[in-house]
Amino acid sequence: MSRDMLLAMKEQRDGAVRPPLRDEVDDLVASWQAERPDLDVEPLQVLSRVSRLARHLDRARKAAFAAHQLETWEFDVLSALRRQGAPYQLSPGALLRATLVTSGTMTNRIDRLADAGLVGRRPDPLDKRGVLVTLTTRGLAVADAALADLLQRERKLLTGLDPAQRRELAGLLRVILAPFDSGTGPVPG
Repeated sequence: MSRDMLLAMKEQRDGAVRPPLRDEVDDLVASWQAERPDLDVEPLQVLSRVSRLARHLDRARKAAFAAHQLETWEFDVLSALRRQGAPYQLSPGALLRATLVTSGTMTNRIDRLADAGLVGRRPDPLDKRGVLVTLTTRGLAVADAALADLLQRERKLLTGLDPAQRRELAGLLRVILAPFDSGTGPVPG
């Protein structure tokens, strides 16, 4: 968000009289309404903003991870392990489910992270044929530092919202996303 947008939001909250806040989506919607008055373009009001915000979030995440010499996929694997708590380990199958990639992709990712010294493999004591992928001390430190950096950057993206607005937005987005996460969401197309 630009400084002007943040200032306008703060002034609106503080009761200052300012013209209504506008963004590029307002112009996009107005153009479509003029060109196609027969269509209800109201979904663009929300989803175009979500799409644009996703691009800003993607840039912030890539920058946070790059500051720690990580790719997004590397952070995904490291954070899946870190969230497990000590001893920070999962089977490759559990990592597949946590990161939504194929078996071959996960094997390649584990190999690359092991070569970088961020994870290790050890035999699974409950399955003689299985292995567990475990964060190394270095992997744990990198995951923690990258997460702290990511959260700082994400907070900046939310600067224009007060805590109640952030909670309200989170709840509204949950209403939209929950059906997709449960597999009952509408199928596009």
